[in-house]
Amino acid sequence: MATKSTKGGAGINIQYLKGVGEKRAAQLKKLGISTVDDLLAYYPRDYVDYSLPYPIASAPYDVKCVVKATVYGKSGTMRVHGGKEMLKVTAGDETASLILTYFNNPYIAQKLEIEHDYCFFGKIGGSFACREMVSPMMLTAAAAAATPLVAIYPQTAGINSLFLSKCVRAAFATAPLIPEPLPTWMRAKYRLCGKTEALQKIHFPQNNEDVHAARRRLIFEELLALQLGLLLLRHRDLSLTGARMHTVDMAAFWTSLPFKPTGAQARAAAEILTDFTKSAPMNRLLQGDVGSGKTLVAAAGIYAAAKNGYQSVLMAPTEILATQHANTLQTMLSPLGIRTVLLTGSVKGSAKKSVLRSIAQGEADLIIGTHAVLSAGVDYAKLGFAITDEQHRFGVRQRSMLAAKANHPHLLVMSATPIPRTLGLLLFGDLDISILDELPPGRTPVKTYAITGKKRDDMYGFLRNELSLGRQGYIVCPLIEEGESDLHAVTAYYETIAKPLLNGFRVGLMHGKLKAADKAAVMNAFKAGDLDVLVSTTVIEVGVDVPNASVMVIENAERYGLSALHQLRGRVGRGTASASCILISDHQSEAVRNRLRFLCHTNDGFAVAKYDLETRGPGDFFGNRQHGLPTLHIADLMADGRALYAAQQEAAALLAADPTLSTPETAPLRAMAEALFADDTAMN
Repeated sequence: MATKSTKGGAGINIQYLKGVGEKRAAQLKKLGISTVDDLLAYYPRDYVDYSLPYPIASAPYDVKCVVKATVYGKSGTMRVHGGKEMLKVTAGDETASLILTYFNNPYIAQKLEIEHDYCFFGKIGGSFACREMVSPMMLTAAAAAATPLVAIYPQTAGINSLFLSKCVRAAFATAPLIPEPLPTWMRAKYRLCGKTEALQKIHFPQNNEDVHAARRRLIFEELLALQLGLLLLRHRDLSLTGARMHTVDMAAFWTSLPFKPTGAQARAAAEILTDFTKSAPMNRLLQGDVGSGKTLVAAAGIYAAAKNGYQSVLMAPTEILATQHANTLQTMLSPLGIRTVLLTGSVKGSAKKSVLRSIAQGEADLIIGTHAVLSAGVDYAKLGFAITDEQHRFGVRQRSMLAAKANHPHLLVMSATPIPRTLGLLLFGDLDISILDELPPGRTPVKTYAITGKKRDDMYGFLRNELSLGRQGYIVCPLIEEGESDLHAVTAYYETIAKPLLNGFRVGLMHGKLKAADKAAVMNAFKAGDLDVLVSTTVIEVGVDVPNASVMVIENAERYGLSALHQLRGRVGRGTASASCILISDHQSEAVRNRLRFLCHTNDGFAVAKYDLETRGPGDFFGNRQHGLPTLHIADLMADGRALYAAQQEAAALLAADPTLSTPETAPLRAMAEALFADDTAMN
């Protein structure tokens, strides 16, 4: 479950809640909790079920579980290595004994009483002769019987689940009357409990049925808020004028191309050009597999806009990608009289002034850059069309900033993450969707192999052979997030494995701790052919085109979803040479092996996405920011697909009857939607 709540209502400052104070408030703020409203919307990520404890003798090893035991004795605290204070408690049941070890917890000695029964939650370690739990959670047997389900919250330093539960109880005492945004008829229709009841049950359930009922209500409410917000944005946009254009003869553009576009490219371009002629501004998502030719479709729109006297802007997430787009589009469009300028952080001084002047005076037809093209000081003469590369998410807030730059230009969001159309229509309620489901002719599918670590030497032999032919390769290390341990791991791999095994070749290193300028320097060196191999974490610039790269090696491939692996695979096979992707994994799970085998047998990104969503779940697929959507706190866009569909239907019906949601019954729903989108944009 997500942990950050929206800042919807005024709420009571969390500092003034009983038991909190200034210091705790600062710690809670790290969890996104600033008000009582935030606290109540900070849902448990899991629960400990104390109702069915294991006998100690049959409790599983190294797995968190609950055991019931009687306390027999307590040792005095002793100081151990590192200055820690350690307490040993002896406990047991009729099946076996158990040692409980606590560190730096002077209060536990007072809480645990001899000859009393307790339930302990933690991992069993030690040996069969001397079982041990280290710092387990604890409840008296009586408390466990009275409240068998205990909430576990995402935590931070100084804030544990017990403290959060106490705060939530204090919050209910402070604010017992919680507004109910859902109409009575809607709750009855879907058999949903009230808001107050749902919050009480999600935080303090008596049984699993309580959790289920609370989740049903809160999930539906959140998804309804999402769909209402998206549709309100769409309705707002539909009322705006936009940059209406006339139909353009595209013959000169199509005949200038050295290749014939695919049917999907022609179809998507036609959809965009039709949108240009409408009075409302276009809001369209262009999604296609790696290498499907999204840039060409965007170029068709840029040409049409220029022929109508409008400027276009293309935003990329990094300077490297912006420069690549500029080179590609300038080559494609300059023969047709389209004037292109590049605006990035590297453009300074007189050069920057010249670029800004050409934009303001309308001399530049196409402006390419990072999201800095939306910043103050960039004034457009007549902006009519905006394209964004979605890699770092382009949400509704950025769209509002864009709209403020011009008279609500047409917007095209390009995505390289394939999503099934039915799901896309639900997720992107404020966007039309165009899909590129064909690859341009001449693209050779990447050959994919799944191997174990035992064959790593063979893999390096293959890689050395490819390099000796003048080609390049990537090695992606087994890291998910950038942290100190990750930095150590990728550096160690680079120094102890990659460099020795690739002696005589030029090997570069890239990771998330490098400064942006250093990342760019490494990537540019690789792109220029000054490096033969790039050892990297997943910070490899997605979208960067290095045609000479023919080998992609991914260590510990089981750590990634198939869609992520498919994206990484798409970094190679962009030239004429045969390309290979090698997945290395020693994971024994049959499910993992099936996933990797599936990837070896298909290059279809939509098939990969569907399989990934079905087998691995949406959390890894969508990440923390569902493609520019507001952060959700409890709903799961795939697992809760039925609720998502129902919410969309209700949202559409509500807005059809009351487009502004201004009646006494619907105004709370509008407030609910605005709260969810508060960090992105206002609805008015």
